[in-house]
Amino acid sequence: MNFRPRINLVMVLYLLFLMLPIYWLLNMSLKTNTEILNAFTLWPDDLTLDNYRTILSDPAWYMGYVNSIIYVTMNTVLSVAVALPAAYAFSRYSFLGDKHLFFWLLTNRMAPPAVFALPFFQLYSSVGLFDTHIAVALAHTLFNVPLAVWILEGFMRGVPKEIDETAYIDGYSFGHFFVKIFMPLIASGIGVAAFFCFMFSWVELLLSRTLTTVDAKPIAAIMTRTQGAAGIDWGVLAAAGVLTIVPGALVIYFVRNYIAKGFALGRV
Repeated sequence: MNFRPRINLVMVLYLLFLMLPIYWLLNMSLKTNTEILNAFTLWPDDLTLDNYRTILSDPAWYMGYVNSIIYVTMNTVLSVAVALPAAYAFSRYSFLGDKHLFFWLLTNRMAPPAVFALPFFQLYSSVGLFDTHIAVALAHTLFNVPLAVWILEGFMRGVPKEIDETAYIDGYSFGHFFVKIFMPLIASGIGVAAFFCFMFSWVELLLSRTLTTVDAKPIAAIMTRTQGAAGIDWGVLAAAGVLTIVPGALVIYFVRNYIAKGFALGRV
């Protein structure tokens, strides 16, 4: 019996199910608030781009995207930069308590962000980092560094140690070897680790909302405070949601090959 048509049908239905919320969000973003509340339509009767104009012209909205991109980029760079030498040490050396230390790193990732919200708030308030981009970026490294170390360590174990020894015999310093030879060999792992760090930091809400008020408030926090005297502006909120998906979609597009290699190697 040929099951391929049935499998294809199931995949098509599954993809339609996944795309339905995104389509409905896009549909709402092109409607007026009146049409959203008073009519059920599969496509806007009175198509409008005013919701997008509001977001792109109002600093209270578009600065949320700028703030999010700033601290997410900072966090991704910091997390990967810290995780690379740590993962190399775990993959290449055996030392007292290495397995316990590795497990301790992973337990930090298992804790929910709510556990650290109050300590971070008090700490950053006392040292003058509250409501800054670096505050959110550093808070997110607590969760992203263990994840990046775990991913990178798996990729590094797949690189033979003989490559390290050969490079040292040829006169390479550790830094030169690591940047010029070793990092290109684990480029897939770096791409996968950067992707997961970016996505966690981009969608995380509790810490980013707790540690910011005005100057560094991200778009996720702004979207939760949209109710005014006239109620919730659903059209603007939907347009903000559509624009929030775009950066994540772009990152997925550029690192899709690295993610595919990570799954193929069993490292993700």
